[in-house]
Amino acid sequence: MKITTERDQLLKPLLKVGGVVERRQTLPILANILISAKKDRLDITATDLEVELKTSAAAESEAEFEFTVPARKLGDICKALPEGAEIELEVKGDRVVLKSAKSRFTLSLLPAADFPTIEPTAANRRVKIDGLMLRGLFEKTQFAMAQQDVRYYLNGMLLELRGNMVRAVATDGHRLALTETEVRDAADSETQVILPRKAVLELGRLLGDHAGEVELEISPNHIRARFGDNSFTSKLIDGRFPDYERVIPADSNKTMTVGREEFRQALVRASILSNEKYRGIRFGLSSGKLQLQAHNPEQEEAEEELEVGYKGEELVIGFNVGYLLDVLGAVGSEIIEVRLRDASSSCLIQGEGQGDSRYVVMPMRL
Repeated sequence: MKITTERDQLLKPLLKVGGVVERRQTLPILANILISAKKDRLDITATDLEVELKTSAAAESEAEFEFTVPARKLGDICKALPEGAEIELEVKGDRVVLKSAKSRFTLSLLPAADFPTIEPTAANRRVKIDGLMLRGLFEKTQFAMAQQDVRYYLNGMLLELRGNMVRAVATDGHRLALTETEVRDAADSETQVILPRKAVLELGRLLGDHAGEVELEISPNHIRARFGDNSFTSKLIDGRFPDYERVIPADSNKTMTVGREEFRQALVRASILSNEKYRGIRFGLSSGKLQLQAHNPEQEEAEEELEVGYKGEELVIGFNVGYLLDVLGAVGSEIIEVRLRDASSSCLIQGEGQGDSRYVVMPMRL
């Protein structure tokens, strides 16, 4: 049973599925990809039991058949072959032989029948969204997801569908990121699901510059995204996401405006001498002026002063500088607004005149 294709036709889908394949898998077959040969294409599937990606490559096959092959080895071979190289795959028993010009590689197979697949229950909600919009939702919020928190529901992102609005929310308990966009499909009921961290990162990577439509199918335990020749499926986190709307400050009575890049550069400089563990930085706000101060256990200090738009009473407050820099990397506006109340209350950050993305950062005691 033979398959013929071009190196470039095969390499692109192999790079797509490579992120799904686990390096430290518990089952040997999870290191493999499932290749389903059709007359004019190959359907390629990878899974780690939490997420699954199906994509395809143009190819010619003598017959329809399935086999699994080590994902990384096949990908590395294709990368090493010259551009435009012709590839022939021939399955012989429990081996597949890959030939290209004078190169020949023999790889071991595992039975296709043993390859696990994710089969979601019937979708109870479908929504279509522009691919660049969906990627934007992820990019503007994913940095605030927790990593390996015992509160497992924080190790992911909340995706909320309300009316014709899609909202993404992430928090690790110290900061919160929220962004939203409108879609054409309106619904009467509200839907909330929590996507695992890996699903958010992989789907964002796969979307790339995909400007076409993405169809999301949501079932009680899974979410599936269809776009182009890709089908990405992920299990959902079973848990209750915190009431994030209670965390967003509604009574801030002080507003500071500042140029995003100027503010970012000052924070980067001041952070050099901040405590490496706690990364605290002190804000000293007075009329038209912001003083930034950082120090570390070696008694070293950094000071920065910025002209800002601020007319309120004087305020001294501390923040984790890393959290602020993450926010500034996500805000698209050149001017940002920082809304505050007092030294013990969280601040709200957003682009000037942009309410579709909001960021909350808790203060630090310095």
